[in-house]
Amino acid sequence: MPGRETVAEKRKRALLVMDRLAADMPDARIELDYRTPLELLVAVILSAQCTDKRVNMVTPALFQRFSDAQAYAEAEPSDVEPFIRTCGLYRAKAKNIVAAARSLVQEHAGQVPLKRDALEKLPGVGRKTAGVVCIHLGGDVAFPVDTHVKRLAYRLGFTTKADPDKVEADMQAVLPSERWALGHQLLVWHGRRTCFARSPACERCVVADLCPKKGVKVQKDAGATETPARSPRARAKS
Repeated sequence: MPGRETVAEKRKRALLVMDRLAADMPDARIELDYRTPLELLVAVILSAQCTDKRVNMVTPALFQRFSDAQAYAEAEPSDVEPFIRTCGLYRAKAKNIVAAARSLVQEHAGQVPLKRDALEKLPGVGRKTAGVVCIHLGGDVAFPVDTHVKRLAYRLGFTTKADPDKVEADMQAVLPSERWALGHQLLVWHGRRTCFARSPACERCVVADLCPKKGVKVQKDAGATETPARSPRARAKS
């Protein structure tokens, strides 16, 4: 992709990227198991620095014990901890879940709000978590940025930023709002299945010809796979 890309060209390329990813992964969806808005909120809180697979292993018993916001609100963090002990940072997460439930009961009649700013005010709910909850419950439109979205947005040349809020703004600028929710999910899935952090599988990537591969260098050895180049910021820290 020689030459400087215009805004119009970048938007056209972004649509092509999303179209190809959608065709390649028609079943792309959130991989956390949930049945209610509250279960989704709790699962997303638990997923921080934890795999979705691990979260899905602990939530059935957790959700059976705590069926609604009132049940969490009446509990102490120590009551929640045994259910989520294997999730990592479990003490902080238990504290946040109980505190968030109490806020839901006191301020939202026990219901999960669909406004992103209201969600962000809940304990333990950051901008990414609030965005994920919103797009899956039909609330405010958003393009939540997790580690996969951040990595792919940069490699695809849609952003040069490191701050998640700025990355989100850049992605929102190249895609129409009706494509944000699915676009987020497609980048997450592609990051988990093909565009890995350490060794992206560019040789089987369906958008390889549309990707400038920012931060990825090709080893000169015969038969070598592509590996990510270290960013100037990363080199400066080492």
